[in-house]
Amino acid sequence: MTLRDQTAAPTPIPLPDRSKDVDHGSGPASFKAPKLRLKIQDLDHPGAAKFLTSVNAATILSNAVNNVLRLLYKSPSDKNTTCPPTRSVTLVLKSMDGVAFTTGTALDDDHKEIHFSLDYIHSQPSSRLTPEITGVLSHELVHCFQYDAEHSCPGGLIEGIADWVRLKCGLSPPHWKRGTEGDWNQGYEHTAYFLNYLTERFGEDTVRRINEKLRQGEYKGETFWLELVGHPVEKLYGDYVEKSKDKDDGDL
Repeated sequence: MTLRDQTAAPTPIPLPDRSKDVDHGSGPASFKAPKLRLKIQDLDHPGAAKFLTSVNAATILSNAVNNVLRLLYKSPSDKNTTCPPTRSVTLVLKSMDGVAFTTGTALDDDHKEIHFSLDYIHSQPSSRLTPEITGVLSHELVHCFQYDAEHSCPGGLIEGIADWVRLKCGLSPPHWKRGTEGDWNQGYEHTAYFLNYLTERFGEDTVRRINEKLRQGEYKGETFWLELVGHPVEKLYGDYVEKSKDKDDGDL
C-alpha cells in the first residue's frame, strides 16, 4: 500500500507566531528569511505519514524561524544584537535513534541541517503530534541561529536557551518540570526555567544579551555573568532556588 493510500490530505496547522508578543522596534523591517528545504528519506515510514498529516511543513518552519529571530535578535535594526548569516536550513526526516540534532553542512556552516527522527514522530500519540513536532523544530532552529562563544559555551546553556525559546512560544510539553536540584547548567527545561527567571528579574532582553555576549568571545564563567548582570551565576541560581521553593510548576 502506498503512502497516498494510507493518509488523508494534510490539514495546514501553523505554529503560533509569537512575534506579536515581542517589541519589534519602530521600523517595519523584517529579517531575511533563510532558504528552507524538506527532505524525507523514507516516505513509506509511518512517521512520514504522521508528519505530513499533522503539520504544514512550509508554514511551521517559516513561523518557527520568525519566532526564533524575534526572540533572540528582536529586529534587523536592533544595534544591540547581531544575527548570524544562516543562509539555509534543511529539515531531514529519517529513521534514527533519539529525537533530533542540528549540524552544519559540508558546504559551509552557514547552511544548517536539522535531522528529525521519524521513529520518534511515529511514537507520539495523536493528541501530541502537532505541538511536539512544532516544539522540537523550534528548539532545533535555535541551534541554527544562536552563538556558542567560539565553541566554549557550556552545553547546558546552549540547550537551555533553545528550550527557553520553546517555552516562550508556548510549546512546553506536559512532562516539563521546573526542577531546582543540581547545577544551573543541566540544560534543556531545567536551565530554560532558570533563564525565564532571569528575564523577569533583569528584563525581557536578558537572553538576547546572553546570546550576543556569546558572540563576542570565549565563555569565562567567572566574569561572564558579572559583566552581564552584576552577579555570579551561582548567586543567581541560589536566588532562583529560594524563590522557587513555594512556587508551582508554572512560569515564575
